[in-house]
Amino acid sequence: MSLLAALLQQGTLRTLDHALAQSLRRLQPDTPDAVLAAAALASLAVAQGHAGLDPQQPRRLVDADLDWPLPGDWMAQLRASPWVDTPERDDHAAADAPLVLEHGLLYLRRYREYERRLALGLQRIARQPLPAHDPAALAPLFAQLFPQALDGIDHQARAAAVALRHPLVLVTGGPGTGKTTTIARLLVLLAAQAQQANAALPRVALAAPTGRAAERMAESLRLALQRLRLVGVAAELAEALPTTGATLHRLLGVIPDSPRFRHHADNPLPFDVVVVDEASMIDLPLMTKLVEAVANGTRLILLGDPDQLPSVEAGDVLSAVLQASGDGLGTQADDATALRPLLAAAALQPLAAPLPFAGRRVQLQRGYRQSDALDLAPLAAAVRVGDSTRALELLRHGQLAGVHFHEDQVDPLQQHRQTLLAHWRGLGEAADPAQALAQAGQLRLLTALREGPQGARGLNERIEAALAGSARPGGGPRYFHGRLLLITENSYRHRLFNGDIGLCLRSSEGAVLAWFPGDSPEHPRAFHPAALPAHESAFAMTVHKAQGSEFDEVWLQLPRRDNRVLSRELVYTGMTRARRALHVLGSADVVQDALARHASRLSGLALRLGGGAAAREATAPAQGQLF
Repeated sequence: MSLLAALLQQGTLRTLDHALAQSLRRLQPDTPDAVLAAAALASLAVAQGHAGLDPQQPRRLVDADLDWPLPGDWMAQLRASPWVDTPERDDHAAADAPLVLEHGLLYLRRYREYERRLALGLQRIARQPLPAHDPAALAPLFAQLFPQALDGIDHQARAAAVALRHPLVLVTGGPGTGKTTTIARLLVLLAAQAQQANAALPRVALAAPTGRAAERMAESLRLALQRLRLVGVAAELAEALPTTGATLHRLLGVIPDSPRFRHHADNPLPFDVVVVDEASMIDLPLMTKLVEAVANGTRLILLGDPDQLPSVEAGDVLSAVLQASGDGLGTQADDATALRPLLAAAALQPLAAPLPFAGRRVQLQRGYRQSDALDLAPLAAAVRVGDSTRALELLRHGQLAGVHFHEDQVDPLQQHRQTLLAHWRGLGEAADPAQALAQAGQLRLLTALREGPQGARGLNERIEAALAGSARPGGGPRYFHGRLLLITENSYRHRLFNGDIGLCLRSSEGAVLAWFPGDSPEHPRAFHPAALPAHESAFAMTVHKAQGSEFDEVWLQLPRRDNRVLSRELVYTGMTRARRALHVLGSADVVQDALARHASRLSGLALRLGGGAAAREATAPAQGQLF
């Protein structure tokens, strides 16, 4: 049996993957089976989040004992095929062929071009000269904003200083490490710099992949603005901070029924600074379009947690860029002199070794403690590095405030039914929609899976049945009093975005309305449920859907048995959504299996940016490599 037939027989390939192979066969019947199978697998690779197929390790995609071709023979057949282009240089556009073989990966041509364009765009931004300025003039304000730098190395101070000096900066760190606080202070410094130069205040855009993540960043900056005023920062500087955020789609300008955006290389974004939060969630195509829309001379600042799950779609852009980016102050010979007035107190030493990529990164290292009630730092650290022995020890012995391990419990709706249902019923008893929405963010049930009895969909159906108590009329959705809703597509007409959470409440007239957050927490917005964009229930959510959100109390349910979707990144992401209390349900075996699996992605982006020959697999650098 041919490899393509075997892959089809065992149900590995999607209809789309097989259709690509069949199209090539129809156009050229003598195409070798190994090439047809590789084309189908390159398509499948994108569906699994990779940029392409590595013929030397096909079991990364299909963990099955098949009659795989010898890697050398397979590569030779691919190079000889007219369906496969092998560009002489990785910065040259590929020829008009459906597949590209480069850096040991077989790409669909479109995704190879996304990688190439993204690498060129990032290099362009990173190499742009910034206006000359005198750091000494900012030193008093810098000391006012970062007084803790006097006590030793301050990574927030480092991040702000690096961003003053370089146009492309990545600020990374876990929850609670102060990423948005650092950015607020940086924006004040940039405003002061412009004021000293008698220039216009910088135009700043705040964006994130989801509406909720954008709003959370804007909320954090509004709080930072209040704190800056309290410490005596000049009002005109504090007021220069933006107070609203947008989704990346809204920032770039969606064109209905088109994959293109209004802003692109020929019509760039009209901003001096673009700040993007939750960068780990951004897929390869979207990051490419964002970077190409950033004008020459505009600063791009990416915020993210490299230990979180990568994007649902293809690519792990944040990890790849981190591999290629230089630490701290970079390599320019004049960095030490130029920044000494700002950083002498922080004891920051610039690196000397030159790097091919001019982007810079700074890792913030404050603990992951979410509140006085929740001590998550030791557990998050163990999960992040895959230390299941330490993680289970911490979970089992109850050493961490706010952390609860319900070992061998795999159905929260059985063992903890009354506790969970009482919270959800309480949403419908709130005094008003604003209070109900505030209460809705206090607790969330998170799961690794979407389908099946332990998946978000199955759990939501059971919760709906328990709360509504009746079958769906006519098979349609039940918009009952107290139903939590999750928006699953962007609607600019409604100003509702993928990830937004709302609540159905019955009015005094008896009509059920869907309430969603408005411009302020006190003024939510109401919609007729039938007018909403695509949505589903939100009592239970997948960990992927919960990225960019935080909840006071998280119940993280792991599957009954190991599943390929499990990884240390998924467990870490789910755990760190909690602010005050974390409940983990599952077996020790499943915890061990999950932490042994690393959600890495196959990609050539880091190599294109100068990350070295080992950079084909997109994984975050070890913590010791970061400041």
